[in-house]
Amino acid sequence: MKAKPIVGLMPLWDEGRESIWMLPGYMKGIERAGGIPIILPLSDNEEVIEKMVNFCDGFLFTGGQDVSPEIYNEKKLDNVECSEERDRMDMSFLRKAIELDKPVLGICRGIQIINACLGGSLYQDLPTQHPSELEHHQTPPYDIPVHEVKIIENTPLSECLKTEKLSVNSYHHQAVKKLAPELAVMAEASDGITEAVYRPASSFLWALQWHPEFSYKTDENSMRIFQAFVDAMIDFDK
Repeated sequence: MKAKPIVGLMPLWDEGRESIWMLPGYMKGIERAGGIPIILPLSDNEEVIEKMVNFCDGFLFTGGQDVSPEIYNEKKLDNVECSEERDRMDMSFLRKAIELDKPVLGICRGIQIINACLGGSLYQDLPTQHPSELEHHQTPPYDIPVHEVKIIENTPLSECLKTEKLSVNSYHHQAVKKLAPELAVMAEASDGITEAVYRPASSFLWALQWHPEFSYKTDENSMRIFQAFVDAMIDFDK
């Protein structure tokens, strides 16, 4: 029997409690798809990152604090809260994962840091910079869909889900503004917000703005995304 792939999860950081933590849905979704999730240490130490990149089979870039606008050469708005150490960690892991072509999945902040790291920019605050009638910052429960996204034809997400439209949950106030040159759009909302991207040059680098970690139990398409990610690690190891 083939060994289960090990998935490194970027840690969530609670500044007030000075602790790292994790939403169980990220881990349970990976487990249900056949992977072994581990929470990575919060560190921008290059030696630590190098060892973890070599140890893990793939990486899940989770939600968390806002991405620092300094990465894309903008001044921070007053309501933007960042973790510079987390930014540095995520970007270092991403660059090394791309170099080794290890599978990557980004969720919420994940799509944002991936886009910023690869040369794109973000709306720092959607309500003020891109007002919309769509609900992008829902209240609990978070597994309930609040708007639709259009799946772009002939993209990996289209091939995976076999649908042109998808109802998604949504909980964010930042989003992709200028798309990074290395990325391509896989899904978008009716108000023009990019909802999913991929990197064509990678064997598997997907990123989503919505939250399958909240809906994988009730939504088969959320589970299909986790499954595609874990399957990509199994294929990578062949």
